[in-house]
Amino acid sequence: MAKNKQCIIHVYTGDGSGKTTAALGVALRSAGHKHKVIVVQFMKGRKDIGEYKIMERLKPEYEIHQFGGEEWVDIEKPSEDDKNLAAKGIEFLRKITEGMENIPDLLIIDEINLAAAIGLVKIDEVLDILSLIPKRAHVYLTGRNAPKEFIDIADYVTELNNIKHPQKIECAEGIEY
Repeated sequence: MAKNKQCIIHVYTGDGSGKTTAALGVALRSAGHKHKVIVVQFMKGRKDIGEYKIMERLKPEYEIHQFGGEEWVDIEKPSEDDKNLAAKGIEFLRKITEGMENIPDLLIIDEINLAAAIGLVKIDEVLDILSLIPKRAHVYLTGRNAPKEFIDIADYVTELNNIKHPQKIECAEGIEY
């Protein structure tokens, strides 16, 4: 696929923390301007996370859809359930991109980089979906191990790397989830 000239594509990747958080910051800013935001999360299904819990308060500008289980995917050996949920996520993305009136101003496809890197979704399927998104939309692809094909078509690529990361501090509600 040639470089996508339809929409603006941002990739947040790297082994550092904050890829999803950075994209959600853009979502908050966009929703604040009354722009339509859709977040599609692959490999995540927990409902106790802040970005899911805020949905009711930010509607109709903000919505989130999850296509993952309660537990994190075993990236060495994804389960059949993980594969089925990822396929449903791709189906959902196709559905919202088929009717151009459904396209949000901002589409965040969270953890799609890792989902593609481990084979939960096909890179070509994601590229096909991205090619259908109109010029007015911005798309953020998050997750570590972004495939080269995603980086090649992106307008912006940001790599987050750990410089220092504590091992013994528990995740804080409202900060890490």
